Parts: sequence; structure tokens; C-alpha cells
Amino acid sequence: MAGELTEAGVAELSRRIERREISPVELADACLARIERLDLAIGAFVEITSDRVRVAAREAEREIMAGRRLGPLHGIPVGIKDIVDVQGYRTTCGSRLLSNNVATRNAASVDRLLAAGAIVLGKTATYEFATGGPSFDLPWPPTRNPWNLDHGSGGSSTGSAASVAACMVPLAVGSDTGGSIRVPASYCGLTGLKPSYGLVDTAGVWPLAPSFDTVGLLCRSADDAAIGFGALTGNGVTLIDGLRGLRIGLARSHYDGARAELVQAIDEAVVVLRNLGAIVEDATLPDLDDYGTCSRAITAAEAFAVHRDALVEDPDVFGEMFRYRVLPGALVQGADYVAAQWLRRKLIEQTLAPLERFDVLLSASTLGPAPAFATMSYGGRLKPFPTIAFSLTGLPAISICCGFAPNGLPLSLQIVGRPQAEATILGVAHAYQGATDWHRRRPALDPDARSTSRMPDWSPAEIREDPAVDRLIDACLALHGLRLSDRQCRQLREGAASVLRKAVSA
Repeated sequence: MAGELTEAGVAELSRRIERREISPVELADACLARIERLDLAIGAFVEITSDRVRVAAREAEREIMAGRRLGPLHGIPVGIKDIVDVQGYRTTCGSRLLSNNVATRNAASVDRLLAAGAIVLGKTATYEFATGGPSFDLPWPPTRNPWNLDHGSGGSSTGSAASVAACMVPLAVGSDTGGSIRVPASYCGLTGLKPSYGLVDTAGVWPLAPSFDTVGLLCRSADDAAIGFGALTGNGVTLIDGLRGLRIGLARSHYDGARAELVQAIDEAVVVLRNLGAIVEDATLPDLDDYGTCSRAITAAEAFAVHRDALVEDPDVFGEMFRYRVLPGALVQGADYVAAQWLRRKLIEQTLAPLERFDVLLSASTLGPAPAFATMSYGGRLKPFPTIAFSLTGLPAISICCGFAPNGLPLSLQIVGRPQAEATILGVAHAYQGATDWHRRRPALDPDARSTSRMPDWSPAEIREDPAVDRLIDACLALHGLRLSDRQCRQLREGAASVLRKAVSA
């Protein structure tokens, strides 16, 4: 019974609670038992208060039995990413800097979920301050992918994705700045919804890059996402009725160089969508590298601005991966930031143009399945994720599973809509999931399994000497009062290339 409960999605659980076939207490107990059984190996949660969960579940049960059901989310457990405040829980942001920081109030998004009757199950793991990558030098070990413990679950909503994929919770809140919901959804075989920028209130969410940050959801299906989205916005969602005549623009250029099995999976998904009545044709978008270059300049500058004072006070309090990714933001000068914002405006116009012809756009979420920890590096991937284009432009996007690689790891596609057209992209995802069963598959989990695989430690790369870059770095360190060790200076020098590319121009 417990396994059956925890493997179900929000929509199914909601129907069963409404019919009083199951109770919120039974569901909460099943989730807590599964976490206790499996999470030592996965590391999806950083804090759970079982007593508090059970009190909330009993209250939900009393309300429902008394005929005061608040809606489809009433009595449903949810996980909350550990950059989102929940009163009485720690908000550590995955950083030792905030290891004892207890939230005194709820984030606006949490208040919305609680008002809909959801039960907060606990706080889920994140990359440090929702940036960087997996860090092995922090108090919390990186979350592992339930489909293969030697692989990452994607970031930065890493614990939210793993908790849903491992059937510990049916719904989890994440945040997305450049793909931090859609990438983990892709790697874990889930449905990940990034709403339109600004549509969901981010008050009470620790910022990464405020002009990109968006609160969204990870769950099993488009139906589940529609329920969660309705709660976050306070408005119900009416999905489009079928795909007959719907025009879909296929952005093939954004997954050039992707793994062959992913390209094949998306091609097969296009066949499914056409059989459902959609018209799928190629769409032209700006080069993905243009979105990436523009985004890096803006997000690096904003992330450094958010954390500047703490970095000046004690850079060693942060993990090495965080410093590697965030410190280069100190090198972004005002003229570069303004130029990137002008380029952003141009890219928004060029991205909206094909949406005058098409109802939605279709692309990949990632360029292949989840990487193994042993293959990761501090410098990260050379090509940006396809998700970045729609973070930069603020468009709503949803990632859904569309197959599996030969190594058994999930593959996904991404559906993108016009501003505030969440009902349309959810409707397309719903129709696809109604015709396929990829989203219904669950990983086989062994409670005794363990993995000690890890990302290689940083070692200096060979860098071509450039006195101009050295002078800029020295000047920026002096300007901000940053005192870095020799190792940290070498890492900053190595990471400088990510923000000093001259391609940013209006």
C-alpha cells in the first residue's frame, strides 16, 4: 500500500483523498517511511520535522472529513527547495554561511501552497545558493540521481527533483534561473514547469540573479503541474482541448550536437504530436551561444552583487564550486552589463517573432542524459543548455520525459509558450503524456545501495597569458576589497573567460 501511494501523482492522490479512499495521514506516513528508507543513499532532503508533518496531516484530514476540502492540493505533501523560506525551518541555501538560519516567515509561494491545503514535508537540497554545481566540500553531500547513484540529479533544484523521482513526495517546489527546474526534471525523468518570469511571487526566496529568478514545480505529469501552478498563482488552469491544428515550431538548432539517442527521442515525439493533430515545422531562433553569452554576463554580475559583501568578508566560508562560478562576476563592468541587457532585448524580440506564427516552440531541455559525477568539471559544459534561451526571454517552459538512453537514464524535451501561456504548454504536455507512458516509469531503488563516486578535485588548467586580463583582475580585486588565496586567484583567472567574451554587444 505504501509503495502504491508514494508512486502516485498529485492528480490521482487528490482524487483518492476526495473519495476518502486514503487519508492525508496515511499519505504523509507513507512518504516519511520512504524517505527514512531511501534518502540516506540519495540525499534529497536536508531537513524534515516528522511531528510537524503529522500534525498538519491530521488537521487536513479533519478539515476534509468535515466537508471543508480546500481543493485538489488539500492533504498533499510537498517538498520545498532550501532557498525558499518556510517558517520554523532552516533556510540554509546549501551553504555553511546559513547553516543555522531559521526562517521567521513563509515565502509568498509557500503561503499560497499552504492556503491550498498542501502539507510541507521538508526542505530539499540545492546547489549552494542555487548556483555553481555539486560541491563535495560542504556539510551536505551532493544529491544523487535515483536512476543511477553514480550520476548527478541536475541543479540547482537537485533535491526537489530527486525527491519526486524517488517517490518520496509527489510534488516539490524549485527555482529556475537558467534551467534549474527543467534540467533536473530532464535528468530525473520528471515534469518540470518554469512559469513566465514575474508570474509567481519570489518574496522569501533567496536570489541568484533577480532579473531571471522564477519559482516553479517538479512533479510527475502535466496534470500535477497544473494543480500546483493553480495553487501558486491563485488561478485555476484550463488546459487546451486537444492538439488538432496547433502549430509547433521545432527549434532543431538549439540541440545541435546533442546525443544521438536524444535526437531520435525528440524525432519520435514529433511523430506522436503530429498523430495527435499538431502541425510541426522547423522554427528559426538566434544561436544558442548568443543566449548563453548574454546570460552569463548578466547572471554573473547579479550573483556577485548579491554575495559581494559575504565574499569580501570571508571567501573561505563558501564552497569551492560556488567561488569558481560566482567570483568572475566581479569582472563584469558596467558597460558590459548594459550591453548584455541591450542584447537581451534584441534576443527577446527575435524569440517572440516565431511565436507569432507558432503556438508553442519545441526543443531539448538538455543535450543528453545525466552525467556521471566522475565526468564533471569545475569549468562545466562548453555549450549552454537549451533552457537558457527561455530563461533569458522570460517565457514559460515545461520539460517532460520523452524516452530513455541505452544506459537507462531519462531523456527529455522542452515545450515553450508565449508570455503567460502556461495553459497551452501544459495542454501540449498533457496530450503527449496521454499518448505515451514515459512519465509513468519509476526507478528501481535498492535501500542498501550506496555510491561514493565524486567529481574530480579542481586542478589548474593551462591558460594563455594575457597581461590585460591580469590587470583587469587585479583592478577588480582592489575595487571590491577581495582578498583571495593564490588558489582562488588562479581559479578566478581560469573562470574569467566565461564572462569576458567580447561577443556581448547590442
